[in-house]
Amino acid sequence: MALDGIVTRAIVSELQACIGQRISKIYQPGDHDLVFTLRGAGGGGKLLLSANPTYPRVHFTERSTLNPAEAPMFCMLMRKHCEGGVIEAISQVGMERIIHFEIRQRDELGDVSSKKIIIELMGRHSNIILTDFQTGTIIDGIHHVTPAISSYRIVMPGFAYTQPPEQNKHNPLDISRSDFLQLYRDADEEQVESEAALEEETEGSGDKSSVRENRGRSDQNRPSLNPAGWIVDTFSGISPLIAQEMVRQSAQGGDAGTASGSGEVFGQEIVTGEKLHEAFDSVMEPVRRGQFSPVIGTNAKGKLVFSAISLTLPEGRTKHYDTISRCMEDYFGDKAERDTVKQRVSDLIRFLTNERSKNIKKLANLQADLEEAGGAEEYRIRGELLFASLHMLSKGEKEVRLVNYYDEDQAEITIPLDPLLTPSDNAQRYFKKYNKYKNSLAVIEEQLEKTHEEIRYLESLLQQLDHASLNDIEEIREELVAGGYLRDRSKKGKKKKKPTRPTLQVFTSSEGVEIYVGKNNLQNEYLTNRLAGPNETWLHTKDIPGSHVVIRGEAFGDATLSEAAQLAAYFSQAKQSSSVPVDCTLIRHVRKPSGSKPGFVIYDHQRTLFVTPDDEMIKGLPSTLKS
Repeated sequence: MALDGIVTRAIVSELQACIGQRISKIYQPGDHDLVFTLRGAGGGGKLLLSANPTYPRVHFTERSTLNPAEAPMFCMLMRKHCEGGVIEAISQVGMERIIHFEIRQRDELGDVSSKKIIIELMGRHSNIILTDFQTGTIIDGIHHVTPAISSYRIVMPGFAYTQPPEQNKHNPLDISRSDFLQLYRDADEEQVESEAALEEETEGSGDKSSVRENRGRSDQNRPSLNPAGWIVDTFSGISPLIAQEMVRQSAQGGDAGTASGSGEVFGQEIVTGEKLHEAFDSVMEPVRRGQFSPVIGTNAKGKLVFSAISLTLPEGRTKHYDTISRCMEDYFGDKAERDTVKQRVSDLIRFLTNERSKNIKKLANLQADLEEAGGAEEYRIRGELLFASLHMLSKGEKEVRLVNYYDEDQAEITIPLDPLLTPSDNAQRYFKKYNKYKNSLAVIEEQLEKTHEEIRYLESLLQQLDHASLNDIEEIREELVAGGYLRDRSKKGKKKKKPTRPTLQVFTSSEGVEIYVGKNNLQNEYLTNRLAGPNETWLHTKDIPGSHVVIRGEAFGDATLSEAAQLAAYFSQAKQSSSVPVDCTLIRHVRKPSGSKPGFVIYDHQRTLFVTPDDEMIKGLPSTLKS
């Protein structure tokens, strides 16, 4: 990732279209994110402000997000001070990753008041802070910073806002050629002098390893030997990715050899200050003019990177975008939500995996019992043969050989006896074993069926967690509580009435037909058993845990059917497989057996399609959330 000052400048440049627009709605879908719905000239749209410690960002978004039933306190405060307000200015602090929004709003008394929203995109220190425009006093922040966390500044209501510590770097937009070259020479000379002093000091001690170590440390700081590192340390807002791009261009523009991509040494020659400034100016000139070329590509190490400017990336696919928002939306995708989901589902996955293991072990024990009970008929035959031959037997015998009248060849069999029992009691003992195993066969077969069903159910839940959103997780947790698998951890007292209609993800096919996808058993049952019409088409992977998919409407072409089958395969356990079998039939041929597990159905009159899930195609289908 390279969310640096250049990317921030591209964002601010794009957001100038928001000036004059009104903030009509404010939502807080997660702990770190705010979504503004804008109205006004230019068409408005949805703006995402994220202080996520791993994926901080600001950009327009087209993604649909589920919002909590009860807005968090920070969201309520933002609504009070900013909802209905007009955006008057959006600016960047120098080349730092700090964006200021100036908002003008009328308060509840009708008086005009101005607020400033400060978004700091600084990794784990990222924050969204609301301040009073006139006084600079903090009204609140999405993340509080207490004196115990930082001795430099406090982010708490009532305190004056203090900017993050300055790095004392030069602004790359304002630097002249002569100043650049002077900084380059000064840094190089300073490092040479420092190296000489260190060598003189360490050579006096006779420690050669210290000499080598100090020389190596000094070389890392010399702009002539590590130009990329010097650029990052000297100029604000430039990430290592862009610094390496500058060095790469300076090397390719002269005779400095082939770029290694590491930003350290190119060939056997040193990159000169003049060549480095040419590349530096070439990269920064479009930034000065506000001309950006957002791109996503793969670097030399195979890592996916994005930039607000063009990159001379090594061989590999690159994708260009017309706006930085589309670039960031594509790059980040649902990474932030997936990370949050992983944290929230870890306990559920552990619980479901343990339960599945227990049932697999139980299945093996039941199979062993079934094999043992399979000999029930032999015990009956032994008992009847003993009764028929009581006159030939006497107490104290350990075994007896008798003709087996039930065998076609009338072969003799050996029957073990208990010498402490009478012949009659020995016969009765075999009849008791026969009745015991005969009765247990029905129980074992019933338990086998239930255990197989339990394993299928647990595997379906594990599959659903692979595709779950934050809302889906809560629905799955509630399902497990209702099924008696988990204890209800919610606070006792008056419980809120839950919505009767779950929220479903709805895709629109290339033919304009809506395709509904259930992401958990609650959604699957509502979609299949209540929402869909009898003549609408239902799809599901054949004998593989997955989502229920319904094509809403009876008139559609092969393209819609193929895309629906793709969705069924994608939202299943076979997502990474090829030629996935997907059954499709009409809803009227799908039914839920009485007493079966949630989400389980049987169906007939199906036909099977074979598809290979195409990630790009599915991401290209428009989708929204509906309840």
